[in-house]
Amino acid sequence: MFRSSNIVSRIFERQIRTPPPATSVHSARQFYENLVPSHTIYDVESPDHSFRKFTDDGHYLITFSRNHQELVVYRPKWLSYSCKGEDCCLPDRSKRFDSFFTQLYVVSLASANEVICKDFFLYVESLRFGLFATSTAQFHETPAVGGAIPGVPSIEKITFHLLRLEDGVILDEKAFQNDFINLAHNMGVFLYDDLLAVVSLRYQTIHILQIRESGNLVNVRAIGAFCREDDELFLNSSAQYMATLDKSKMHQPSQNHLENSVHDTQPGSDNSFLSGIKQRLLSFIFRGIWNEDKNKDVRVQCLKKKFYFHFQDYVDLIIWKVQFLDRHHLLIKFGSVDGGVSRSADHQPSFFTVYNMDTTEVVAFYQNSEDELYLLFEQFSNHFYATSRNSLYMNFISSHSNNIHAFEQLRSIKIKASNYSSFVKKMLASLPFNCQSLCPSPYFDQSLFRFDDKLISATDRHRPSTDHPIKFISRRQPYTLKFKIKPGPEAGSIDGRSRKVSSFLFHPFLPIALSIQQTLFLQPSVNIHFRG
Repeated sequence: MFRSSNIVSRIFERQIRTPPPATSVHSARQFYENLVPSHTIYDVESPDHSFRKFTDDGHYLITFSRNHQELVVYRPKWLSYSCKGEDCCLPDRSKRFDSFFTQLYVVSLASANEVICKDFFLYVESLRFGLFATSTAQFHETPAVGGAIPGVPSIEKITFHLLRLEDGVILDEKAFQNDFINLAHNMGVFLYDDLLAVVSLRYQTIHILQIRESGNLVNVRAIGAFCREDDELFLNSSAQYMATLDKSKMHQPSQNHLENSVHDTQPGSDNSFLSGIKQRLLSFIFRGIWNEDKNKDVRVQCLKKKFYFHFQDYVDLIIWKVQFLDRHHLLIKFGSVDGGVSRSADHQPSFFTVYNMDTTEVVAFYQNSEDELYLLFEQFSNHFYATSRNSLYMNFISSHSNNIHAFEQLRSIKIKASNYSSFVKKMLASLPFNCQSLCPSPYFDQSLFRFDDKLISATDRHRPSTDHPIKFISRRQPYTLKFKIKPGPEAGSIDGRSRKVSSFLFHPFLPIALSIQQTLFLQPSVNIHFRG
């Protein structure tokens, strides 16, 4: 398609942080080869909560009450029990959840008709704030009024709550009325430093907010119908001027009825203009095609084939997802309405745009099968996970651009792919990445351990469960088993035919992890894996 690849490359190159000295990082991680979870307490007496995750600094464990009305925050305790060998006897108290975690507080977040979005949580590490969300029920059959996109569901109220995690004080709230924001796995919200991007699918607006040290959520700008802060004022002023001009013309005898009604459609009405971001995109595509050839006749033919023929397809694109690349640039994913609300949009046609918020310019435009974007993704993949300029834990997360083992795995998948274009689409389907979706635990460092990533990985997602232990094998000592994680009950499942899923919560630096196995109609089984 049309892009400024050099500009995009420079964006990523500016993002390259100066890592800690290689020797210190390497030595710190090697220490964990011999500091591994060695004992498991199965079916722990735990509170009936929905477990979300550890914060990336390890200070807090975030959970929600089973009715999704209350936030319950715990602090991990330093390991209190020692155990040598698999058959050692631990005191009965060790089998309780509160032997490993101390409850700090309980906060009621949701009102009577709202529930906490259990898959949503963002951590502002520098300020130790937590961002949570509550919402009312979702409605699919709702009229598209006020500029809403037809076919997109509506939620009567979505509220974001900013809390100080130290004591659970609610600092600020931000509500969206009759809107739709995809909150599953943080999909519709991206945090970068103190900036927050919230994507309104229903009204096709990217809301940029700033989280202040005082604990306030401050509106910075809204990108969608308008791109600059004064766009709306300018258009409304123009509309008022045209309306005044029309009225003066009505009193002129020479004017006929047709001329009097020529300005009935004013800027700001539902069908007057394309949105500001869509106009920026269309003009960028137009200029890209226009500049492909200097011959005027060839230019016209190219515009007919590549622009005007697909014009309506471009107009019908909607924003699916957004992430920050840095404090000035957004990566925006466009696609069809069906793909925007579907749980599985991997096979839907989609496009990527790099947008500069300061200049309101589109910097690059790619289709989801483009080799050039894939090469950027391959070379700079860890920078697509960017959440902060100063997030040190990102140095420890393995990606195919910073880890030879992850790269070899990617290359193997590429070689085995029967169709290169399909391979590229599959790889780019994950972009933009969900914010804070990776666990920085050393046990997911692919320089240290090998494991079956179909059963467990650093990605924050449920996995199909197995009754067999998941093995973590040493990289430096091939075929040496370092530890095992068995997510189910100690004796295995009674009914092997039941569909089971497991989730894993690894502490970012302590040798402790939770595994939660969920079986339909049964109470979840919670295990604690720790260093004995």
